[in-house]
Amino acid sequence: MSRQTAVPAMLMRGGSSKGLFFAADDLPADEDTRNRVLLAAMGSPDPRQIDGCGGAHPLTSKVGMVSLSKQPGIDLEFLFAQLQPGNDIVDTTPNCGNMLAAAVPFALEKGMIDAQTGETTLRVLTLNTGVLSDITVQTPDGVVSYEGDAKIDGVPGTSSPIRIRFLDTEGSVAGSLFPTGRSKDSFELDSFGALEATCIDNGMPMVLVRAADVGRTAYESVADLNADTELKNILEALRLVAAEKMGLGDVSARNYPKMCLLNAPLHGGAVHTRCFIPHVCHDAVGVLAAVTIATACMTPGSVAEGLAVVGNPASLAVEHPSGEFAVALETDDSGRVSSAALIRTARNLMRGEVLIPTSVWQGKA
Repeated sequence: MSRQTAVPAMLMRGGSSKGLFFAADDLPADEDTRNRVLLAAMGSPDPRQIDGCGGAHPLTSKVGMVSLSKQPGIDLEFLFAQLQPGNDIVDTTPNCGNMLAAAVPFALEKGMIDAQTGETTLRVLTLNTGVLSDITVQTPDGVVSYEGDAKIDGVPGTSSPIRIRFLDTEGSVAGSLFPTGRSKDSFELDSFGALEATCIDNGMPMVLVRAADVGRTAYESVADLNADTELKNILEALRLVAAEKMGLGDVSARNYPKMCLLNAPLHGGAVHTRCFIPHVCHDAVGVLAAVTIATACMTPGSVAEGLAVVGNPASLAVEHPSGEFAVALETDDSGRVSSAALIRTARNLMRGEVLIPTSVWQGKA
């Protein structure tokens, strides 16, 4: 018998991300203790995360915490935590739409709520930013199904589709869609000079830049961009100054805003992208990043104007290194984006207990 603390958990893939899922009640109520438990579970801050369940990459260093909601009209509450392989920060400020896709399957697997026959739709409140979404999971015979024909780029094979309809993403962290008050700003960087950018938050605070304005194409490989120290220095300098203007303060230790290079589409989509999260080039694109980028494509005067090919807002494809991400935007009578819908997939990879040193936490009394 182990003298470690056993915490019930599931290892789940949500979209193109992966991480541990916990019932919130199975974790310490005290935030500091909880964070120490999560760091120990993932193996951070070791860059290899060799002593934990993390995958030594930001996309596999994530945690989802799920609880039943006591608020009228809301079924579940979801708290996302971004950890990093190389530091001891547990960031619960940003959203993660990919991990959100696994929240309802987790709750159903855990028996927190009963599945319906055919499909189950639950309203989920993301506690990080207050965003509401309706999430529909396929549940034939009242059991979660992970097998199906839905394919999302960045994930091998096909799976059962999970429909996510975001209801109120505008200004999720920064407080407004364009927190600087403009669809495009010019920033003076000591190491570079003037650089135009769009600072936008429609579910994910982002700073968007035309790739050509930094001497790149956004068609480069992920490996090449991750090795491009000059570019990363420019983007980080811009990120820090833009965040201040967005009202986000000092973000040097934060994972947001995300940075993104834009160019004209190559494969019939709306726009081509290379995103950074925030210092590592993404192999794909985040769920809410795709929603935010698609919104910029619909906005006159943004840095996407002149690059993006915008047709039907109900089907905008954001191209990324491993394919494309389709977003359906709904607009109101004024043309403002009012909601976004998309398809993700998820899968339960392992269920059991993650073991934590008793020096970190001795468990529930």
